[in-house]
Amino acid sequence: MKGNSYLSRKIHSLLGVIPLGLFIIEHMLTNYSAYEGGAQGFKDSINTLNDLPLVFFLELFGIWLPLLFHGVYGLYVAYQSNLNTGRFQYGRNWAFALQRISGVITFIFVFWHLYQTRFQVLIGEVKHEDLGNLMHDISTNGFYFVLYIIGVIAATFHFSNGMWAFLVSWGITVGPRAQKISSFIWIGVFVIVAALFLLSLGAFRGDEFGEAASAALQLTNLV
Repeated sequence: MKGNSYLSRKIHSLLGVIPLGLFIIEHMLTNYSAYEGGAQGFKDSINTLNDLPLVFFLELFGIWLPLLFHGVYGLYVAYQSNLNTGRFQYGRNWAFALQRISGVITFIFVFWHLYQTRFQVLIGEVKHEDLGNLMHDISTNGFYFVLYIIGVIAATFHFSNGMWAFLVSWGITVGPRAQKISSFIWIGVFVIVAALFLLSLGAFRGDEFGEAASAALQLTNLV
């Protein structure tokens, strides 16, 4: 990778924005429908996504392959990084260190989340329309609930701080003033996106999703 590190880092950086940055916003909005519209609202959002043309290829080339490259190469970058916060304790250096740490946490969390949800759909254990019920079971487990909070905060920080770094490294925000304004903007994005994800996570714990899960279980038993 060393001979091609500049190109690899640029691809890694770009994939963090397009398509993965767009995906995290879409995922936030889909999950937020659980808070805004309840069990039926979330189910409608899932059905809308599944009705997209060529959805398998959209997910393969727009999510899974970019996610795999970004995650694996990100682990390599984190391994190569020198986290010298003890020596240079200024804000951006801490942000650099937290970007690497949050990236590792996000990598583990995302693939665990995919195993608990999408993989279960893939092997036929859960239907797409029952993902809300599955999230109810996950979020009402205290251990998983805490892990999901940590994972969501790590992922949204990694996204927001990564966007700040992307704008700098691609020469879009040039100079201290532009970078300072960008910092405030992306701190705001971090707070909003994390809050919406956490509201969604809290919504999945609600009685409405629990009742839907019980109804789905009864229907399965009847069949």
